[in-house]
Amino acid sequence: MSTKPSSALDTFPNPRPGRAYEIRFDCPEFTCLCPKTGQPDFATIRIRYTPAERCVELKSLKLYLWSFRDKGAFHEAVTNQILDDLVAATAPAAMVVEGDFWVRGGIKTVVEASHP
Repeated sequence: MSTKPSSALDTFPNPRPGRAYEIRFDCPEFTCLCPKTGQPDFATIRIRYTPAERCVELKSLKLYLWSFRDKGAFHEAVTNQILDDLVAATAPAAMVVEGDFWVRGGIKTVVEASHP
């Protein structure tokens, strides 16, 4: 598997598809660019989901999140894009993505998007 940023999300079969359980990821090194200034925005991305048939593979998730480093995106848009892409890849029973962005201009932003 590559170590370059990628928009691909790999999955694997849920080892316990008949059981409802939650998987949580904290990704404290997320970076994207402010679409207005081009300056970096830093965040912790938190992902919680109840898998159905597929789980997301962690290295591909890391490379996927890295792919945002050179992209301009508003906090609301990037958080929702991450949710959309993860839902498309895994078709979970439920999922929540939280973008907890560092203070910029005296304002801290937290965006939470959920499925269904």
